Amino acid sequence: MSTSFQSSAAAPEPSAPRPGDLAAEDEPARLESREARTQRRSVGVLVGVVGALLLVLALVNTTGVARFALSNAFDAVQLPTVGLPGQPVVITCALALLGAAAGYLAGGRMRRWLPLLGTIAGIAVVLGFLTWAAAGRALPFPVSNQLNGTLTLATPLVLGALCGVLCERAGVVNVSIEGQFLTGAFAAALTGSIARGAGMPAAVAIVVALVAAILAGIAMSALLAVFAINFRVDQVVLGVVLNLLAAGITGFVFDQLVQENARAFNSPPIMSRLSIPLLSDIPFLGPVLFEQTPLVYIAIAAVIFVWFVVFRTKWGLRVRAVGEHPQAADTVGISVPAVRWSSVLLAGVFGGLGGAFFTIGSTGTFVKDMTVGNGFIALAALIMGRWHPIWAAVMALFFGFVTQLAVQVQTLGTPVPSQFLLLLPYVATIIAVAGLVGRVRAPAADGKPYEKSE
Repeated sequence: MSTSFQSSAAAPEPSAPRPGDLAAEDEPARLESREARTQRRSVGVLVGVVGALLLVLALVNTTGVARFALSNAFDAVQLPTVGLPGQPVVITCALALLGAAAGYLAGGRMRRWLPLLGTIAGIAVVLGFLTWAAAGRALPFPVSNQLNGTLTLATPLVLGALCGVLCERAGVVNVSIEGQFLTGAFAAALTGSIARGAGMPAAVAIVVALVAAILAGIAMSALLAVFAINFRVDQVVLGVVLNLLAAGITGFVFDQLVQENARAFNSPPIMSRLSIPLLSDIPFLGPVLFEQTPLVYIAIAAVIFVWFVVFRTKWGLRVRAVGEHPQAADTVGISVPAVRWSSVLLAGVFGGLGGAFFTIGSTGTFVKDMTVGNGFIALAALIMGRWHPIWAAVMALFFGFVTQLAVQVQTLGTPVPSQFLLLLPYVATIIAVAGLVGRVRAPAADGKPYEKSE
C-alpha cells in the first residue's frame, strides 16, 4: 500500500504546453472532412490539367507578340495598344497554374492560401488564353469590345438568375425561366410595335413595352405558383410544361398575327445607349460601364435590390425561412403559401425584363424561340452562384464573357473552334453541380410542396 502510494505520488504531473507544442494543439483545427479533401484534390487536378494544356499550347503553337487594344476606333480618347511577348507570358501563366495545382494537392498549411491560389489560377487562365489567342495575329484583341459585349450578353442572364433566386429561395424550383423570357420578349415586341404605330414617342413606347413584358413574366409566374404551390404539382415537370406552353403560344400568335403584318406588330423601338455625364468620359471604363442601354442599368440595380430585400428585410427573412424550413415558419405564424406566392410573382418581374432584352433591348424584332436556351443558362448561373443574387450575377457575367470571347476569337482567326468556347459554360456548370469546385446546396425545402399539417 505504502509503496503504491509513493509510486503514485512520485509520478510526474502533465507538463504545461510548450510553444513548440502549439502545432499539436492546432491539429484538430486543421483537420478537414473527406468531402472537403476530395473537392480540394479535384480542383487541384483540374487546375493542373488546364496548366498542362496551356503549357503545350505555349510550346507548340505560340509565336509573336500579343497585342491588346484598350480603345475602340471611335473613342474620343485613344489609349495605347499594349503588347505582350506571347510565348513567355503563356508559359508563365501555365507555370502559375501548375504551382496553384501543387498548392491545392499539398493540403496541410497550404489550405489557408487556397483563396489566393484560386485567384491566381483564375487570372492565369484568362491572361494565358487571351495571350495565346492574340499572339502573332494581324489584329489586336479588342479589350473594350470584350468587356462591353460581356455586359450586354450577361444582362438577360443576370435578370433570369435573379428570377430564379427569388423563386428557389422561397422553395419553388423555377425551370420555366426560358418560358418567361420568351413570353416577355414577345409581349415587349408586340406591345412596343402597337404603341409605336399609335404615334407614341419612342421613349414612351419602350416604357409601355417594358410594362407589357413585366406583366407577361408575372402571368407565367402566376401559372407556376398556382400549380406548384396550390396544386403541389412536380415543379421540374411543371417548368418544362410551362416552357413548352410559352413556345406554343408565342409561336401560334406569331404565325397567325405577327408574321402576316410584321410592319404593324413586329417593329418595336430599340433602346438606345444612355451616357452618364462625366462618368462616360472616363477613358476605357467610361464607355464600358457608363454608356449602356437602360436594361443594363436596371440589371445592375436589380442585383442590389434583390440582395437587399432577401438578406436585409423582414420579408426576405420570411422567404428564406419558408425555403429552408416551412414547418418551423408555419409554427410562428408565417403563411407559407402567401410568402411563396409573393416571392414567385416578384420573380416574374425580372423574368419579363430579361425577356424584353431580346427584342427592344437588342434585335428589335421577335423570332420564334429566339431566347435559344438563355433561360437554362440563367438557371445554371443560379446554381453556380449558390442561390445568392450577387454570386449568381457574377456567374452570369462569366457566361457572358465566354460567349463574347467566342465571337472575338473567331474574328482574330484563332485555330480553336468558337463552338468549343461556347461549350465551356456548360462544362463549368457540370463541374460545379458535381461538387468538384465546392459544395453546392440548394435551400432545404426547394422543390418540396408544403402541406399544412392538421
